[in-house]
Amino acid sequence: MSEDELLEAVLTLAKLLRWRRYHVRNSRAGIIQGDIGFPDLVLVRAPRVIFAELKDGKGRLGPTQAAWLADLLECPAVGVYLWRPKDWLDGTIDKVLR
Repeated sequence: MSEDELLEAVLTLAKLLRWRRYHVRNSRAGIIQGDIGFPDLVLVRAPRVIFAELKDGKGRLGPTQAAWLADLLECPAVGVYLWRPKDWLDGTIDKVLR
């Protein structure tokens, strides 16, 4: 499962479960919107807010991505996740979003 396939699967499930979804557009294409390293997804379904970085099975966090996730982890009112295809396949993402 590629990162793009994982993204589509998560967005589809989140829509089905009525989460508001914001996806940071493809920075790999050279289009930077906002701060470099900001997580791929922001999901909101009151009272919950989730920030999720998506990677394929071999992808590594860059330093700015790791810094964003570390700072967000210091905020107790939000969920912060690094999701990979294994998290989709084993049902972890489904459990978080339900």
